[in-house]
Amino acid sequence: MLTRLHAAEGLDANAIDGTPGRQVWFQFRETELTFERSWLARLRYTHENAVHHRLVPDATLYRWCSASWFESNARPAFVNSVRNFKIDRINVADDFELSLD
Repeated sequence: MLTRLHAAEGLDANAIDGTPGRQVWFQFRETELTFERSWLARLRYTHENAVHHRLVPDATLYRWCSASWFESNARPAFVNSVRNFKIDRINVADDFELSLD
């Protein structure tokens, strides 16, 4: 379902922008998360991605991230659980890494 949705969205976005053939959904992955620890870590990783790439100092400040919505709508205890979940062992290949050299 997501593959069909992304194909349709990509075609529509390219038509609007006048850029036929452009790859819109770059490196999209769909993974079934079967362990609670795994999805909690990935949720935090997703929220912190803009901070990791130095786009914003705090994830809630990034307009296209769900971190602000999450912190405003989820139960405070759950927000704290996710916020404190360690993500230092997550290793995701990323073509958009900033060079620190």
